[in-house]
Formats: sequence, structure tokens, C-alpha cells
Amino acid sequence: MKDGCNRTLCSLGEKALTLEASATTILCDKWLNQWRLFVVFGDKGEIEPMSLTRRRLLTAGCAISAGSLLANSPLPLVENAAAKKTGRNRNSGEFQPTWNSLRTLPSPQWLRDSKFGIYTHWGVYAVHGVGKNVTWYVNKVYWQPDSPERKHWEETYGPLEKFGYKDLIPKFTGEKFNADEWAELFKSAGARFAGPVAEHHDGFSMWNTKYSEWNAAKMGPKRDIVGELSKSIKGQGMKFVTAFHHMENWFFFPTTDKRLDSSDPRYSGLYGFIHEPYALPTKEHLDRWQGKIIEVIDNYDPDLIWFDFGLELAHESYKKDVLAYYYNKAAQRKKDVVVTYKKHNLVPMVGILDLELGQERELTYNDWITDSTVDDQGSWGYCPASGFKSVDNLVDNLVDRVSKNGYLLLNVGPKPDGTIPDEAKDRLRGLGEWLKINGEAIYDTTPWLIAAEGPTQLEKAGSFNESNDMKYTAQDIRFTAKPDVLYAIALDWPGEKAVIKSLAPRGRTWAGLYPNEIVSITMLGDGKDLKWEMTKEGLAVETPKSKPCDYAFTFKITRRRPV
Repeated sequence: MKDGCNRTLCSLGEKALTLEASATTILCDKWLNQWRLFVVFGDKGEIEPMSLTRRRLLTAGCAISAGSLLANSPLPLVENAAAKKTGRNRNSGEFQPTWNSLRTLPSPQWLRDSKFGIYTHWGVYAVHGVGKNVTWYVNKVYWQPDSPERKHWEETYGPLEKFGYKDLIPKFTGEKFNADEWAELFKSAGARFAGPVAEHHDGFSMWNTKYSEWNAAKMGPKRDIVGELSKSIKGQGMKFVTAFHHMENWFFFPTTDKRLDSSDPRYSGLYGFIHEPYALPTKEHLDRWQGKIIEVIDNYDPDLIWFDFGLELAHESYKKDVLAYYYNKAAQRKKDVVVTYKKHNLVPMVGILDLELGQERELTYNDWITDSTVDDQGSWGYCPASGFKSVDNLVDNLVDRVSKNGYLLLNVGPKPDGTIPDEAKDRLRGLGEWLKINGEAIYDTTPWLIAAEGPTQLEKAGSFNESNDMKYTAQDIRFTAKPDVLYAIALDWPGEKAVIKSLAPRGRTWAGLYPNEIVSITMLGDGKDLKWEMTKEGLAVETPKSKPCDYAFTFKITRRRPV
């Protein structure tokens, strides 16, 4: 803000003041019901607290409306002031392609509130529909001549030398694809963010890209899948997700085996640029990788970009350039965005760590996300032979993640014709029915001081630790919180009484809950006051006479300040 600019302070108390501004920013904070004024001077972002008087306001020389004082959280303003020290402003589009600059962007509040999203693995790989992991089947077909996958391919399609992966594309028709139906299903499942894999390892783009003719708008479905889903998902009020796996295209196909179509330069737009195995990605590959992401950012405006593990192959300078572009574009659009990544493929705090098919054992200091899938074998893409997780399993895993400061991105694999399997629909709708009753304990919550109690424990932390055989008990309880409310979610029906052990005081090590802070206890979906007592063993609560839902059961403990 330049010196001498005019600002009007409206209805501060009952007065209006027009002031000449000489300071940079005014930050207001409310603490113990007392307003304080902070004025940020100069380019260094030094902050000086001031008492809120007319004289001080005139001295500061700049003001904001009383409506903003009363209605808006001061946190973004404080973040903006602090951000000046790193050379950028949250909404000014000033991110630099440096880790120091990029790691100043916090997790967006919409993600903290949303908790649960859905994405889809849909592409040419849906045609063959084979393999424990459908999306990796063709990699083994091309690289491993003696593999069961190559044998299956040649028994089904003929010799690989005569019928390659590109020849599946005409069978990828998508004739029944309906973006609105997908978005409506995801919304009914309780998802708050959703979207497609924009491009997988196979090099086939699901949007109308200028970087390759090998895309869904020109071949196969001959429709801009990413574009249609962007419109439909945003139309349902959800945030839009795009997932990128295309860095792995560098090594996914053998490009020097002259017997195979993957070595033909005519098909390099699909199979990747020709190079020797284990060679470092070339500039032309990295430029195309970057260009495709920027094209999707520009044309489809995703709120969340998800990166697969191949991001580790991208040179650091390209990563920083892509992220700076994305964050600056979001700032120009005045929206909050986020990226996810695996392992240590980005610097900590630049995005959110993703744990594939995994979850944390304990409450974590930083938020995280996991990509899991509705099928029970990790097939990701459509696989007629795979089974599906139970709704009970999906509910328990969502609750467990949220209690430990995590989020869930759940995958479904549509058929080649663009329809979602009925078994997957049933699971999503079942999850949505549970959230209609218990979503209060999921959405807009924070973790509590304790995440969990109970006997059932994960064997290890991190990725790939999901177990479809894990059965939680009524003694396995997860906690989430809102102001003046604690939610205790029993992962099975407790019977006539539940004992929540973590809420009992433990001498000098844990205060637990004071009995006089409990205003009432109810169960979501029932709503009637439940009888309770605090014992040495824990908070004992009588349950309703009938179950309000089929799966995890939520005690709502309304509280007040006890002392």
C-alpha cells in the first residue's frame, strides 16, 4: 500500500473515520475480548502492537472496516505479515522458486475441514483389467518376457511385437461416461474434494493436451475427461483434484528394444522419448512433464495436485518452478491450493506427505494424507477379479486417519465404458450414509490431545500398512474435537455400556476430563441424553437402546470450562 492512500473505517463503534494511510498493513487481533492494533512498518515486516485509540489510528494512518474487524479471522493477515520476511505474500503472487519461499504456504483450511476425497484411476489400462495392480500390468508385459503378464497378454491379444499397448486405445471407448453422474456419486459418498488421474505412467493424457496426440480428447473416448470432471465436480461444490504419475513414463516402457512398438519414434508421445535404460531424464522429457502440469493448472484450475513417487526423478529446479507457478497462479485467483507428495520427494512443509495404502500409528505433529482404494487388493484400475473392502472397513479407516491428523483420498476404478462398478457404488453410498449421521465428528474437526485407545494396533507405520483383515473392537475408540465438544468414536458397538479409559484422570500425568465440565453426552443419530459416570477405569456411558447406524458409533460429549 503506497503512502498517502485513503481508507475508510466504517462503523467502528458508531463512528466513521476517513484516514490518510502511511503504514503498510493493519492487523487486528482479539484476545480475551480486547481488540489490539498491530501496524506493520517498512519492507522488513516489523510488527508493533498499539492500543486501539482514535489517536493511534490517526498515527497509523490506515484502517480497515469494522465489519472486517468483527467478522474476519485475523490469521490470514498475520500470515501475510510474517510472510513478508520470506519475500512473498499469501495472496499477492510473489512465491519464488526457492524452498524457503515455497514452504511458507500452510495447508489450506478447506482441506483441514474436508478430510475426505475421492479420485479415479481411469485410462487405457481399464481395457485389459488384469493384475494385482492393474496400472503396472503393462510394464511387466513389456519389460519381462517370461512373466505371467506377458503370457496373458499374448494369449489374449497375440504377440506383443504385433499388438502393443497403443492398440488397446480403440477399445477404451468411454461411451457411457457421464461426469455429472460421477460427481453426484462422489458427493453422495460424503467427499469434499474429488478428481481424476490426469495422466498415469502409460503416457495417455486424459485431457486435450497440446503436448501429445495421445490423449482422450483425440483418441479412445474422444472427450476431454479432465475438463468435464472439473466442471461437474466444482458444480457439486467440491474442490477439484488432479493426480499426476507421468514422470514415471520415463522408465515405464523399454524404448530401445527394436522388436517392440515402444522403440518407434512415431509413438514417443505415448511410450516416452527414446533413451537408454537408467539414463537421466532429458530436458525434452522434463519440459513436457512440466508443460502438461502447467497446462492443467491454466485450463482446469485444480485445488489439489497429487504427485506419485516418480516425482523423485524430476530435477529439483523443475519441481520448484512448477510449484512456484502453481502457488502464484492460485494467489492471482485468490484461492488456496495444496500439493501432495511421497517419501522425501519435496522439502518438508512444501506440501503434504502422502502415504500410499497406509496410515500413521500415532497422532502426528504435521497433517498428512493417504491414498487408498475401494478394492481390496490395491488394483487401482478396473479389475473384474478383485474384491472390495467392506463399508465397515472404509469407515474405520477414515475415522482412524482423521483422529491422527490425516486425510483420506479414496480411489475407484471405472470400467472401459466409463461406468463405475456397482460394488464400488455400494461401498461409496454406504460410506455416505454413515457420514450423514456421523459427519459432524469428521468434517470441520481437529485432532484431540489423544488420538486413540484400544487393543487393536497397526503392525507398522507409514505406507503399505493397510490390512483388510484388521478387525477393530468396541474398545478401539478414536477422538476428534470441536470447540466445547469432544467426539469419542467406538469402532464397534459397545453393548449396553462403553468405558472410555482415556478420559479418566491419571494422577499428575493426565488431567482427563473434569466431571463438572461434562454438560451432556449423546450418541449421534440418536440425540437423547445418555447416563454416565466418571470412574477410576474411565468415563462409563450407557448406550441407546438401539443402534443409530451400522458401523462406528459416535459419542458426543458437550463440555464447558470447569475451573
